[in-house]
Amino acid sequence: MFDAIKKKLMGELQAAVEIYPVWKAFLWCFYPIVILVIFELLSRGFDDDDDQDGGMMIPAYQGQTSK
Repeated sequence: MFDAIKKKLMGELQAAVEIYPVWKAFLWCFYPIVILVIFELLSRGFDDDDDQDGGMMIPAYQGQTSK
């Protein structure tokens, strides 16, 4: 009895695998990673960090002088 159910379920799974293309499976797995990499590469161009290559001093980070 379980063999008949198992064969039916495996047949349905095989049909589902044959219908769904392989390239869509790869796309579904890797598109979030590609989006994050593209976002990282684009955000590097908008880096406004002032303390690289002769940046500005920020007084709030200086130690306070004692009297």
